[in-house]
Amino acid sequence: MEQRPAIAVLTSNILVGVGLRAILEKAAPAADVELFGDFRDFTEANPERFFHYFVTAQFFAAHNAFFRARNHKTIVLTNGQSPAGMHSIDVQADEERFVRSLMQLQHSVRRPEHALPAQPQAAQPLTERETEVLALIAGGLINKQIADRLGIGLTTVISHRRNIMEKLGIRTAAGLVVYALAAGYVDPDGM
Repeated sequence: MEQRPAIAVLTSNILVGVGLRAILEKAAPAADVELFGDFRDFTEANPERFFHYFVTAQFFAAHNAFFRARNHKTIVLTNGQSPAGMHSIDVQADEERFVRSLMQLQHSVRRPEHALPAQPQAAQPLTERETEVLALIAGGLINKQIADRLGIGLTTVISHRRNIMEKLGIRTAAGLVVYALAAGYVDPDGM
């Protein structure tokens, strides 16, 4: 039996950990996300099996040598200021911006073994118009702006959005952003 890829989240704040796990489960549904509140528990769980470590700045500072030696796997959760030479994501961002940052990191991965697992495919393919609407949603536009941009009615946009969510089985705007980025409907560098 093939083992699912795993992501480690290291934080002493349970709310941060649970919130991040929920976002990561949307971004990488093919991966298992494990939470660690203690570095010793993490090291006992065979850390080399994880393809990414999401670590708070305090864990990073306390175990700097460990994480710097694995900088290709490590993503530091910061409050705006990033450690030199490390990938980081600002945890003060809203969920959609956080997801975009995550996907931009994903896009910049140079080695395939360090990429997040692929998103599952939609049960039903999206129409060309639904794809356009999805890309605009991922770009941060609201329904009225999408209607104006595409020259269609607001209720039509709402109908497309509902159909997209049903086809993809996704219930949140952040989830749609994750899907659009992972499926290549939008370029994370252009967002």
